[in-house]
Amino acid sequence: MAGFDDSAVDLHSIGNATVLLRYGDLALLTDPNFQHRGERAHLGYGLTGRHLTEPALAPQELPRLDAVVLSHLHGDHWDRRARQCLDRSVPIATRPHAARRLRSWQGFR
Repeated sequence: MAGFDDSAVDLHSIGNATVLLRYGDLALLTDPNFQHRGERAHLGYGLTGRHLTEPALAPQELPRLDAVVLSHLHGDHWDRRARQCLDRSVPIATRPHAARRLRSWQGFR
């Protein structure tokens, strides 16, 4: 088995829990959130959080993604810009509840 080539790894923090991970030709995005400073994220149960910084990248600046890893479906991990800008054909690895909602009312697979 070939060894792990750590020189092929590139991690780019975009903000909050959003990270672009590249390993060779593979590109993964975690918990996509592209809200700007001062915007509020809906966390559920009437709770919100306000962003203190700008995202390091806009969705339009992302490379072609192989997949998205979504830990859970709250506004601080999946915002309206992700919903509007990400390619709906990109696979999303997430929890069953989030997967159902993404398929049924947002058109993702």
